[in-house]
Amino acid sequence: MVGLSSAPVPDPRLSLVFPAFREAARLGRTVAAARAFLEAQVPEWEMVLAVDGGGETLAVAEAEAARDPRVIVMAAAERRGKGRAVREAMARARGRAVGFMDADGKVSCDAIAVALAALDEGWDVVIGSRRAPGARVETPRPLHRRWGSLGFRAAVWLLLPALRGVPDTQCGFKFFRREAAQDLFARQRVDGYMFDVELLLLAAGAGYRVKQVGLRWSDDGDSRLDVLSGNWRNLVDLLRIRWNGAQASQSTKSSSRGVPRNA
Repeated sequence: MVGLSSAPVPDPRLSLVFPAFREAARLGRTVAAARAFLEAQVPEWEMVLAVDGGGETLAVAEAEAARDPRVIVMAAAERRGKGRAVREAMARARGRAVGFMDADGKVSCDAIAVALAALDEGWDVVIGSRRAPGARVETPRPLHRRWGSLGFRAAVWLLLPALRGVPDTQCGFKFFRREAAQDLFARQRVDGYMFDVELLLLAAGAGYRVKQVGLRWSDDGDSRLDVLSGNWRNLVDLLRIRWNGAQASQSTKSSSRGVPRNA
């Protein structure tokens, strides 16, 4: 992924990443809402538009960057996956706090203030949830997608018991202390949609303090997931995450056996 512009603010308070795939119709509106919020609430910020797949979405992103040097565009001509887009954008981000939100505008920017306050309180990772206390789903997803979500959650909890306390792994709203983000994204490998699950499992394994915050959320009926091929890829990635987690755990145990207790 190639950066197409640069931001003038070193070490800003917040780096906000928007991954965008086929979001030409909504990206400009989402960026405008985020900019208005940040101007009022956050003293120094940068925004990274991580465009996955180019096309009209890239043209909109470049237009937004031309209006404001604090808006950076990172783009790949071919689609390589949301996880990879976010990972590469996070490697570029320079904020003391870093976070990503979906570019579809389903989550209000007011939630950013909640996330930053939680990070200031000492939490390492803050994740949005449509199931945590205080959440309000104003426009629910279609029934078949809600049933699919229940099945997906059951699969995650079955394969990855460490995440049984997280009822909504896939909400596109996650914020981090910079040091936590640098550690987690350096070890994150999944390029597709299951990168959220991988991040949360890595955070649990590392002992990071994770806070779940209820969000106000509205569905718009649009989804980027192909029901058959997309869910098959997701299952393969979940199995890969489970395998990698088991291997990492075994490696840690083996290493610890060779360290004297009083070392």
